[in-house]
Amino acid sequence: MTNLTVEAFELTRLYGGREAVSNVSFSVMQGQVLGFLGPNGAGKSTTMKMLTGNLAPSAGSVKICGIDMIENPKEAKALIGYLPEMRPLYKEFTVDEYLTIAARLHRVSSKHIKSAVENAKERCGLGHMSKRLIENLSNGYQQRVGIAQAILHKPMVVILDEPTVGLDPNQIRPIRELIKEIGKDHSVILSTHILPEVELMCNHVQIIDKGKMVFNGDIDVLKRHRVGNKLLIGFNNTPSIEALMNINGVTEAELADNNMMRVRFADGSAPHEAIVQAAVRNSWGLYQIAPDQTSLEDVFTQLTHQDAAAELAVESTQ
Repeated sequence: MTNLTVEAFELTRLYGGREAVSNVSFSVMQGQVLGFLGPNGAGKSTTMKMLTGNLAPSAGSVKICGIDMIENPKEAKALIGYLPEMRPLYKEFTVDEYLTIAARLHRVSSKHIKSAVENAKERCGLGHMSKRLIENLSNGYQQRVGIAQAILHKPMVVILDEPTVGLDPNQIRPIRELIKEIGKDHSVILSTHILPEVELMCNHVQIIDKGKMVFNGDIDVLKRHRVGNKLLIGFNNTPSIEALMNINGVTEAELADNNMMRVRFADGSAPHEAIVQAAVRNSWGLYQIAPDQTSLEDVFTQLTHQDAAAELAVESTQ
C-alpha cells in the first residue's frame, strides 16, 4: 500500500490566454510537510485552488490518495482539509458553534461531531475559547480556529494557504508548532512567500516563479545552496588581497563588512589550513574563519531569477 497522498501532474491554468500556472508536477507523501514557496503572484494560490478542487485546471490532473479530482470530486475533496488565505470564519458564532457547523459540512457523522470538535480544539489549543465569539478572538486564535476546521474530519491532506499571514511574531510561533504537529499524522502542503517559515516547518520544498517550478527537493538540499565555496575571515592586521590570492585554492578575495574579508575558493579545494598557516607566519592576527552562508533570501532570488537570466542570455545572442 502506497503512502502517496497527492499527485499533481502537469497542472496548467490559463487566464485570458496567459499561463498563471504552467506544467507544474509534484507529489506528496504521508507525514510530509511540503513548503510551496514563491513570490507574490507566482501562482501559489492558483495551484492550491486546483489541488482542492475549487478551480478546474486548464490542463493536467490532480489525484488525492489515488482518487482523481475531476472524475470523483466529492470523494477526493472529502480527504482534504483546506484553509485558504482568507479565513472562512463566521465571526458572529462561538468557536464551538462554528466548528460544529464545519463538522456537519465535512460530513462527520452526528454521533462523532462532539468528539471531533473537542479533538480539533485540543490540538489547536482552543479548549478555553469554546464559548468565545470568534470576532472577539485575536488574529492568532482566529487562525487556530481556521486550522481546526481544516483538521476536524481527520483528512489525509491538509492544505494551508499563507497560514501565518498577518500574524505577529508571538502569534506565529505557536502556529508553527501546530503545523509541525499536524504534519506527523497528515500530509501538509503549506503555501507561503516567507522563506524562514519553510525552513522552520517543512521537510520538503518546492519553489514556483511566474507559474513554473524552479526548485523541487528536500529542505536540506535548499539549505546546502546557502553554503557555497566561501569563507568569511577576520584579521586584526588585514592582509592585502594579493596575499590571500597567492594561497593555493583561493580564487577570489574581497573586503566585506566590519573589516572582514570574504574569500572564495575552487571546487574540491579546502584552503582553510593554508590560510591559518599564512596568518600565523605573517602575523595577520586571525581571530575568525568560518563558512560564509548565503541567506535564504539570496538563494530564493537566485532560483527565481535564473530562468529570466537564461532567457536574457539567449536573447542577447540572437
